[in-house]
Amino acid sequence: MSSTAGSFEREPVGMDERILADGSSRWPVEAGRYRLIAARACPWAHRSVIVRRLLGLESAISLGIAGPLHDERSWRFHLDPGDRDPVLGIEYLGEAYHAADPDFDAGITVPALVDVASGKVATNGFQDLTLDFSTQWTAHHRDGAPDLYPEEHRAEIDEVIASFYDSVNNGVYRCGFASTQDAYAQAYGELFDRLDALSEHLAGRRYLVGDSITEADVRLWVTLVRFDAAYHGHFKCNRHKLTEMPVLWAYTRDLFQTPGFGDTTDVEQIKQHYYGVHDSINPSGIVPLGPDVSGFLTPHGRAELGGRPFGDGTPPGPVAGSERVPSLA
Repeated sequence: MSSTAGSFEREPVGMDERILADGSSRWPVEAGRYRLIAARACPWAHRSVIVRRLLGLESAISLGIAGPLHDERSWRFHLDPGDRDPVLGIEYLGEAYHAADPDFDAGITVPALVDVASGKVATNGFQDLTLDFSTQWTAHHRDGAPDLYPEEHRAEIDEVIASFYDSVNNGVYRCGFASTQDAYAQAYGELFDRLDALSEHLAGRRYLVGDSITEADVRLWVTLVRFDAAYHGHFKCNRHKLTEMPVLWAYTRDLFQTPGFGDTTDVEQIKQHYYGVHDSINPSGIVPLGPDVSGFLTPHGRAELGGRPFGDGTPPGPVAGSERVPSLA
């Protein structure tokens, strides 16, 4: 929504209960109980898919994918047979929200963890969800799972995440949905000031914190990988393309080529969503044919900076056949 000053303000999530291992919440950690509903188009959902894969939670938490298109009734499962999620049997994600609260009138968002037996949304708290995957679901991590939120670096990770959340992750939306020139200009300036600072930070180090991938990298990367396909043109974030920012472009390619990142990314669905749903910005609904995404697979040279992508852990195995990105299958 937009404030009277014309700036975009993200609505708070409506069901942000935690799923905790110690039983202190009404939603306990339990393998097989929940289904993660995500959308390959959405950056907030994408990061949950990445973390789930890196930690090897596929057997503990099943995955449902909403398609890139939705309407006033919410995200829908138009990629599945019969246009319904094959496990929950619902056509629209909103059905799971209203099963939990018939009077629910906040935003119906992805990611959401749905209690399979009852069909009710347990949580859509995207800010805690991936942190809880790392800290609450440890009993179900795969052998060799990386530590994406190591205790000794948590304060720094939290600080780095906070430094780019509003200006970059949310900043691209603040540019795209601004309704006044001044609000747009402010968001635009903050976005590129922060991207410049991140470029400087990453010029001499491979990852944002420490010498391996952490939660901070996941959260920044999901915005960067969408930059040229959606945010540069559609959201008017057009001072430079990602491909014209050498450090961030190399950093993005490095992670794209790391298991868990590029193999969970569907640029076609990203474009279909942004250009096909935001009719106030793109009333024609025409989806661009570009950009050429083959550059994501070109050499990046970042390994020369050292670091170990998975720390003391190992890479995840191949993507399960049922979860492969259609354009990569």
